Amino acid sequence: MRVLVVEDHEDLAAAIGTGLRRHGMAVDVVLDGSDALYHLAVTRYDVVVLDRDLPGVHGDEVCRTLAARRSPGRILMLTAASTVRDRVDGLGLGADDYLSKPFDFAELVARVRALGRRSAEAVPPVLRSGDVTLDSSRRAAFRAGQRLELSPKEFAVLECLLARAGQVVSAEHLLEQAWDAAANPFTHTVKTTVGRLRARLGEPPVIETIREGGYRIGGP
Repeated sequence: MRVLVVEDHEDLAAAIGTGLRRHGMAVDVVLDGSDALYHLAVTRYDVVVLDRDLPGVHGDEVCRTLAARRSPGRILMLTAASTVRDRVDGLGLGADDYLSKPFDFAELVARVRALGRRSAEAVPPVLRSGDVTLDSSRRAAFRAGQRLELSPKEFAVLECLLARAGQVVSAEHLLEQAWDAAANPFTHTVKTTVGRLRARLGEPPVIETIREGGYRIGGP
């Protein structure tokens, strides 16, 4: 899942970004509305965690702009205001969900995941191919019933491959979905991570390398 966090309080923004990455999400963090609009113009995000009270370009204006563009990304609006009127106004602007500050981080993660499942390319919470199973809600993956110990990136790559089981997934798509904007597209990051994931999955191999195409799990 690709997430954009828009929050002007730098420490809180960093904490949200770090926490979501620990749950296997690819996260970009910006501190103002104008930077958010730039990122949203060039990158497709599944979920936007949007502080409402932003300096410069207000969070309301960011929300209106996304709604006008018919952006497929879902919006979780954050605010210190907690009245029913505030929540109604926020949802009326085009937000898909609303969370008042202070919030419990576990609830934030749950809401982000729920919104991600409603995005344009939503996938079931449990994915299977052969004897490989991945449960995104439990953050657990299994091979032949045995739990796999995967890093967040390995889990994210496996999730991408299982979501398109039988189809070829390019390295570029994996990089876009499992890494944030800081990732260097000219490194062997994806190849290295797929190699480690293959080792975790064990024998017989289930991930196929398609020459000049990418990777595939399952299929003919």
